[in-house]
Amino acid sequence: MNRITILIADDEPEIADLIALHLKKEGYHCITVHNGQDAIQAVHTQPVDLAILDIMMPKFDGYEVTRQIREQYYMPIIFLSAKASDLDKIEGLVRGADDYITKPFNPMEMVARVNAHLRRMMQLTQMTATSKPIIEVAGLIIDPEQRSVSLYGKTVDLTPKEFDILYLMARHPKKVFSAENIFEQVWGEEYFEGGNTVMVHIRTLRKKLGEDKDKFIKTVWGVGYTLHA
Repeated sequence: MNRITILIADDEPEIADLIALHLKKEGYHCITVHNGQDAIQAVHTQPVDLAILDIMMPKFDGYEVTRQIREQYYMPIIFLSAKASDLDKIEGLVRGADDYITKPFNPMEMVARVNAHLRRMMQLTQMTATSKPIIEVAGLIIDPEQRSVSLYGKTVDLTPKEFDILYLMARHPKKVFSAENIFEQVWGEEYFEGGNTVMVHIRTLRKKLGEDKDKFIKTVWGVGYTLHA
């Protein structure tokens, strides 16, 4: 079995080393770097399965590192930051992170979240390995094997979670999914306060699809969301 490699980028070496210590106990291979430039270099030079990125780093911040990673690679990204407001968390998710953990943090919670994201990625990999059909909805083409989306022939760049949400709804057209349904099926975790997280992802997904008046993703007030042609 191939080893799972996790990139940890934080300008505070003691934090990076603490995270690596706990993840190594789980059997993961860890790469620790202390600035954004080295983080990007690490991703380009060796396979990385998940990245934990501090937002405030020298050379390139976590946002820029995420932007460059998303141009070529598909992996879960967890932001780690001392910024703890709801707006900061929403900003992190909008910028492409799959999760957001605030400092100070519980190392065991970090390990649990890493395990959950990797488990979800493995499940998705197994699903797409069984030759799932391409889905077409009024000019929107979703290819689950390539995990790609195009709209009227133009590629739509989605984060992993945005793709998962869209694909979930596309597999069940006209079915109404509550925020709880979406969170539990896409994030693979129990729903506690995931409503804002789902809402933010739906909003950015709509923007990327160039939606006007809920063209694809329709809000069913008081219930949830559905995909319709």
